[in-house]
Amino acid sequence: MAGSGTPASRQSRGPGQGSTPATPRKPPQVLMIRKEEAAPAAAQPHPAGAGPATPPSAPTPASVRLAPAAPPARAAAAGGAAGRSDEELFDLAALEGVSMADLLGPAPESRRTAAPQAAAAAGKGSSGPVSASAPARTVDEFDFDAEAFLAALDEQDFVGTTGEVVTGTVIGIESDGVYVDIGGKAPGFMPKKECGLGVITNLKERFPRGLPVEVLVTREQNADGMVTISARALALRQSWEKVRALEKEGKVVQVKITGFNRGGVTCDLEGLRGFIPRSQLQEGENHEALVGRTLGVSFLEVNADSRKLVLSEKRAATAQRFADLEVGQLVEGQVVALKPYGFFIDLGGVSGLLHQSSVSGAHLRDLREVFQPGERIRALITDLDPGRGRIALNTALLEGQPGELLIAKEQVMAEAADRANRARSLLRQQEQSAG
Repeated sequence: MAGSGTPASRQSRGPGQGSTPATPRKPPQVLMIRKEEAAPAAAQPHPAGAGPATPPSAPTPASVRLAPAAPPARAAAAGGAAGRSDEELFDLAALEGVSMADLLGPAPESRRTAAPQAAAAAGKGSSGPVSASAPARTVDEFDFDAEAFLAALDEQDFVGTTGEVVTGTVIGIESDGVYVDIGGKAPGFMPKKECGLGVITNLKERFPRGLPVEVLVTREQNADGMVTISARALALRQSWEKVRALEKEGKVVQVKITGFNRGGVTCDLEGLRGFIPRSQLQEGENHEALVGRTLGVSFLEVNADSRKLVLSEKRAATAQRFADLEVGQLVEGQVVALKPYGFFIDLGGVSGLLHQSSVSGAHLRDLREVFQPGERIRALITDLDPGRGRIALNTALLEGQPGELLIAKEQVMAEAADRANRARSLLRQQEQSAG
């Protein structure tokens, strides 16, 4: 190493000396970080008579180099480098104009392509044997084939989308649920509480092996391909659909009372829990006694989202009464209320309005001139509105001449059946002319 020892010591090891030179001991190797090591060695003249010159080796990186341990004098001199600036230690001028792309090097694709070419060039220039290595992969080997991927997806029959109705076969029964083969890579699992409406005490009797069942997927497949299914959720969905259809048709349904509370009674309809308020019961004052009885009810509210099913016995009675009525029919009822605009007539479960303009063909100074509250009368139905629960009545059509009710009310009421036939003909003519 340059700078180690003196010229006299180096000359004593030359061939001109008489004594046999002692084998020099190899100095210990240490790791040193230096900038420039080759320059002083090159400047040191090779002494005469020394052994053959060592061929220069490949330059070592400037930052890391193996060098013999420096003598104390050199170590003290090297310690002065700590006071040197960055410009003196490093060639910062050589870094001007260098971009981040230059520091990072070529793109990965370029390195993959250039690596085999560099290896081939090195093999040609070297006289020694070249060790065989695995061929480098190219970019084409990592390409993604979208068509092949889609074809693989088509080959897989994925079963178990949430909300999907599937049909399967019972293949296993456990204490906490039932396993059903629904055509997926793993069976579907139906928890015990989801096996149906109501309480199921014996799963083996309810779901024997091989039984075909229709279920609703409530949770998509997990990592093992198993999905969660439910027969109860499917039954509830079908029940709400049936109830909505019945409501739309305005049907009167029969329900069995299963319980009561302060606000009313509860019942069961298509597996759903319905509620009838006390105000909608014919016998609301003694609603506790209705448990176990069957009532005809109609629908007040049907909401599957909030699970509200509200029913009414009174509306059912009204709907049933409306089913027995028609326009042009002669009905008999009792005057239950007198209003400035007419009379309310109780027709047995439903009320009809006899408007002041339909009482008589003559001008009336006071409605009490014709009828009194509590009096029974006969009238014609001129309009029906089941949806709004309205019935329009008319007694003026029973008059032979305007104001006859004021002078011969008893005769008009007694001949009401015969006079109604003539009035119906008049109503048909009015409908035809209006149409």
